[in-house]
Amino acid sequence: MSVAVAFEKAQADGRAALVGYLPAGFPDVEGGIAALRVLVDAGCDVIEIGLPYSDPVMDGPTIQTAAQQALDRGVRTRDVLRTVEAVAATGTPTLVMTYWNPVERYGVQRFAADLAAAGGAGLITPDITPDSRTDWVEAADAHDLDKVFLVAPSSTDARLALTVRACRGFVYATAVMGVTGARATTSELAGPLVARTRAAVSLSGATLPVAVGLGVSTGDQAAEVASFADGVIVGSAFVRTLLDHPDDRAAGLHALAALTADLAEGVRR
Repeated sequence: MSVAVAFEKAQADGRAALVGYLPAGFPDVEGGIAALRVLVDAGCDVIEIGLPYSDPVMDGPTIQTAAQQALDRGVRTRDVLRTVEAVAATGTPTLVMTYWNPVERYGVQRFAADLAAAGGAGLITPDITPDSRTDWVEAADAHDLDKVFLVAPSSTDARLALTVRACRGFVYATAVMGVTGARATTSELAGPLVARTRAAVSLSGATLPVAVGLGVSTGDQAAEVASFADGVIVGSAFVRTLLDHPDDRAAGLHALAALTADLAEGVRR
């Protein structure tokens, strides 16, 4: 299933899509695959797999901690691709979220080819813009991979227009200025950002969903964001759940399933 089909299915059900994130290799490669399968089984419509990186300037402390654990255990890009293959085999659209440097070091064309071969749906690139001088857009198009770029409350109308024209799959609206992380309340900037982004999508003539990432950690927060967005992205809350059970993997997976089910119920309200 493609990312577009997952969003269309959610829309047909009268709800937002739930997008779940975990870094590959956390707590280890096999444990990470097991955790991602729990997200799928408990209600996530789309999966984002993080590629652990040594300089995660946009990630908050929770995701940084998990990524560092994965790196300390020796996770490599090939492990990320193996994780993609395992999760994509469930039929759930699976994207990689990564900083640009690891892709460039791996080789842009090689990365695109290997991601497509693993069944990956595309790439989320938080630290490059559509007009960056990279080979990613051409490589993604050559392998029919989704290109997900970010917009923020600070994005100008011109920047929004440029970004939505370049995106395929969905537009990632990061509605909190600063690093990632679960929050007690949702941002008042999210609704206006989604409205502006949808206006830009409409002007472009495209049909493109807008998914919001802003630190959602409860079903109630998911329901609030789902009232105005096409998708609700959750990452830090999932990571924190596993970090809270370092010595009991079964308990961590059980708690992860319960949280996912709560969030899945939230997007359905």
